[in-house]
Amino acid sequence: MEAEELADPAGPEYALHLYITGATPNSVRAVHNIKEICELYLKGRYELLIVDIYQQPELAQEVGLIAAPTLVKKRPGLVRRLVGDLSDRRRVLTALGLPIPPELDHADNG
Repeated sequence: MEAEELADPAGPEYALHLYITGATPNSVRAVHNIKEICELYLKGRYELLIVDIYQQPELAQEVGLIAAPTLVKKRPGLVRRLVGDLSDRRRVLTALGLPIPPELDHADNG
């Protein structure tokens, strides 16, 4: 009862920030990949902020960004960073703390 009162059912469980560099091929792939992953595995439980560091370089400096595209998981749990186009779905799901579905569990991602 008290736990239910403390929980904010309207707020997203996952807060993700994706830092990209304009419309470069890697950035476009990263946006596509994270949106697909969020809709498949986190539907209704996430907030995704996409930051173009060409347009907002100060935000990249604030988080100490050294490469792009970079996904930063702000919550839940520890802050995690993933660099790249996010095409390795198993790696992304692991970083987000999500279970690996059976179809990926046996896949060879190289």
